[in-house]
Amino acid sequence: MRLDGFGIMVDDMAVMVRFYRDVLGFEIKEAEDAANVFLEKDGTLFLLYRRTDFERMTNRKFSYCSGINGHYEIALSVENYAAVDRAYEDIVTAGAEGIMEPTTEPWGQRACYIADPEGNLVEIGSFVKE
Repeated sequence: MRLDGFGIMVDDMAVMVRFYRDVLGFEIKEAEDAANVFLEKDGTLFLLYRRTDFERMTNRKFSYCSGINGHYEIALSVENYAAVDRAYEDIVTAGAEGIMEPTTEPWGQRACYIADPEGNLVEIGSFVKE
């Protein structure tokens, strides 16, 4: 078995597609109004599943987090520390909620956190100073 991709259950497909495509630069593989939308980032498949459609397909109900949630994070890397700072500023300016401003951690990574429109955490980081 090999990891093929990662999926999240979404409430508002159009808003989430626009965020991941237009703000974070994911390549869209499906129409925005599809029940399941396939996006790709750097060769990794990223899937958005509409909650109601997934529940109908599986014939069961699920519980979901609301607000900012810490169940998992999506980690993105950029080329260097300065790119972390630029990405944070650009993404927050585009409307994402800033969770943690760029910080250089004791282990040598510069990282920041934002939340997507449905409260999922996205980390942006780099271990390269220059």
